[in-house]
Amino acid sequence: MRAARFHEFGGPESLVIEQAPDPHPGPREIRVRVTAASVNPIDWKLRAGALQELVAVELPAIPGRDAVGVVDEVKGVSIGDRVFGLGGVTGAVAELFVLSAWAHVANTWTDEQAAGAGLASVTAMGGLNALGPLAGRTLLIEGAAGGVGSAAVEIAVARGATVIGTASERNHAFLTSLGAVPTTYGPGLAQRLSVLAPHGVDIALDTAASGSLDDLVAITGDPTRVATVADPAGGQRLGTHVVDAKNDSSLLSEAAELGRQGHYTPRIGQIYPLERIADAHAHAERGHTRGKIVIRF
Repeated sequence: MRAARFHEFGGPESLVIEQAPDPHPGPREIRVRVTAASVNPIDWKLRAGALQELVAVELPAIPGRDAVGVVDEVKGVSIGDRVFGLGGVTGAVAELFVLSAWAHVANTWTDEQAAGAGLASVTAMGGLNALGPLAGRTLLIEGAAGGVGSAAVEIAVARGATVIGTASERNHAFLTSLGAVPTTYGPGLAQRLSVLAPHGVDIALDTAASGSLDDLVAITGDPTRVATVADPAGGQRLGTHVVDAKNDSSLLSEAAELGRQGHYTPRIGQIYPLERIADAHAHAERGHTRGKIVIRF
């Protein structure tokens, strides 16, 4: 199969398109013929070697954790089904990818949208679930325009929350289109929120790792009212909820159902062909992305 691989840790230029061995599913796994895969922060951090002490990566490695495709090898599931989902921490940017968690794609989504839904939706729902019921509560989402943040906005709105999202001013119209009240991040956030939410902010979700956790705890008044999916060290220091993304088929199915109902549309900021994966990684490393970056096959 054709795949993107890196043979050594380094910059985006270390990525090459070449032939790689076909993977095969084990128990409770399926294999898909990939039509699109997303680019996540963990992908370029692994490629750069920034996580060597935390995650073992066998070289050469194929980047990517989530993808969409058509089932082509499996035990107990129909060949030809269109599914999206998650596998290991590597392997998605290839013609064939093994999934350990999956769901049928919402018929309202394109392949690119489905590719962007996997890791973003389970991460967003994990963070939101840690904060308890959302209906009738005011939720602040830090980093609301990114892949996880934009998913969290739509899912929280669908669950009945009033959502305030932080982003740069160029993304404020985007946040409004998602159903959030936009504001800028950084110094003075508490003062801006006093105007936007005169009755206070009930809970907060950090998706940005921007160093704002101390402020979020002060704004909500209690570290247990704050969850982070991006700053585990800060969260552990402060006693907030710290959430890791899990390969959970039930969360993927919930995301797809929200898609069918028109409540969640994965937002795609940029689409690259496989041959330009180095450009996609460079784009991701610069940060400040709107929605997800996707590789199309």
